[in-house]
Amino acid sequence: MDAKTSIKSRLPSRHVTEGPSRAPHRSYLYAMGLTTEQIHQPFVGVASCWNEAAPCNISLMRQAQAVKKGVASANGTPREFCTITVTDGIAMGHEGMRSSLPSREVIADSVELTVRGHSYDALVGLAGCDKSLPGMMMAMCRLNVPSIFIYGGSILPGNFRGQQVTVQDMFEAVGKHSVGEMSDEDLDEIERVACPSAGACGAQFTANTMATVSEAIGLALPYSAGAPAPYEIRDAFCMAAGEKVMELIALNIRPRDIVTRKSLENAAAVVAASGGSTNAALHLPAIAHECGIEFNLFDVAEIFKKTPYVADLKPGGRYVAKDMFEAGGIPLLMKTLLDHGHLHGDCLTVTGRTMAENLKSVKWNPHQDVVRPANNPITPTGGVVGMKGNLAPDGAIVKVAGMSMLKFTGPALVFDCEEEAFEAVEKRTYKEGDVIVIRYEGPKGGPGMREMLATTAALYGQGMGNKVALITDGRFSGATRGFCVGHVGPEAAVGGPIGLIRNGDVIELDAVAGTLNVKLTDAELAERKKSWKPRENGTGSGALWKYAQQVGPAVKGAVTHPGGAGEKSCYADI
Repeated sequence: MDAKTSIKSRLPSRHVTEGPSRAPHRSYLYAMGLTTEQIHQPFVGVASCWNEAAPCNISLMRQAQAVKKGVASANGTPREFCTITVTDGIAMGHEGMRSSLPSREVIADSVELTVRGHSYDALVGLAGCDKSLPGMMMAMCRLNVPSIFIYGGSILPGNFRGQQVTVQDMFEAVGKHSVGEMSDEDLDEIERVACPSAGACGAQFTANTMATVSEAIGLALPYSAGAPAPYEIRDAFCMAAGEKVMELIALNIRPRDIVTRKSLENAAAVVAASGGSTNAALHLPAIAHECGIEFNLFDVAEIFKKTPYVADLKPGGRYVAKDMFEAGGIPLLMKTLLDHGHLHGDCLTVTGRTMAENLKSVKWNPHQDVVRPANNPITPTGGVVGMKGNLAPDGAIVKVAGMSMLKFTGPALVFDCEEEAFEAVEKRTYKEGDVIVIRYEGPKGGPGMREMLATTAALYGQGMGNKVALITDGRFSGATRGFCVGHVGPEAAVGGPIGLIRNGDVIELDAVAGTLNVKLTDAELAERKKSWKPRENGTGSGALWKYAQQVGPAVKGAVTHPGGAGEKSCYADI
């Protein structure tokens, strides 16, 4: 087939498949069983985060096969490849969690390098666990080839003696066990039933939050992000994604046509409306960065501030992702937001239609109480709040969904790593009214900006979730409950105010006003800064050392390269 007379003439794969000089390249393709016709069709990378690390990812290989069938049925040539995933549920509470956030960059980088190295024309990316979702969407925006995102789906809820449970209940069970409220036998029983199927954590934790984002930002097909992993309809969504990406190639619709300032605002709105994870305030700026769009933590927080909280989802509410899917899915949530002026309806999506066109036929389901109408919300402002003050000049963030107490003042109890704090919680060496400070856990200081779920869940399990507060320059899991403030910046490792706090300093948190302050004057903080010295973070080589050298502040998404604004040329245009 002559490249000049085919769609190949404008696609990257022409550099591998067309013309006499590419005969050696084609010989490799013939070696894998491709036909001449397949070689001269568009090449679609099918990138999967499949692995055997956790249930989040275990079904992705099967779903990738359905994507490939869809691509092939629409006269494309699918090329499957895998990348890594670090699963937070396994990495949580120990040194392994330092690998979690850096894995987001490795996923994006590895997908980029695979697509670049083999000149693929489009991308369908499948992801199942927290960092793999934004990592895959970041790669799509960076490469800017026609792309569709596929979520692997959520896990089904467990059942413990008639009660619906999730992995959140497991982490909180550890706290109950530590104070004698749960026996060894009960702990053994609940751990066997909490996670009954393939799929990512079932409540509105980080994975489901970013899955919701994938539809709201326009990179995923409607309804595709809500279906649980075991549901057979997932294969239909995957097949449709494979077919649809071929249409996007023909129409030359690319991720940066879809991911705009408005669509990022839509994404932030659904996070707020669903009581989603605070990690979205890290991942949305990172996705925007790949497009060359400035959209930082404060921009995200501004949307949170004016968006009603309407989806009654765990950990703050009653339901899990499966329940919302069966009530009407993410489109039901977006429809009520659109109808009441909280979404931009003119944003393009991977369907080739606008958000408003996608939602036009969605009807309100009055026979459910998972999602409330946006004019009758659970609370009038979003489930996540941005904070700022003399303790967090670069901002911080707190999840308030389900919280009754939105203000807290108390003395600081300071720890320089999570392990020290967790030990204090286990031994009950803290007091009611304390503000627990965990520092040197930021992107550089950790390195890796660990999540603190083991500590916060243990507190909650001890019945202290509403009796203490916790602040950190690290992160929190979407499963965290209680007055827990993360992403405090600048981080301690670069001399931020959180690194200057001492035991007994009075800290004031106000999630209504969005403020985070320590009762110290500017002069007192400046005097302490004179004696502050950088700390060794314990990594002298390897991937974490490289990450610590490159990573930027949390306020801008903890990114490691200049992004779309700094690129000299875009891969999709080669």
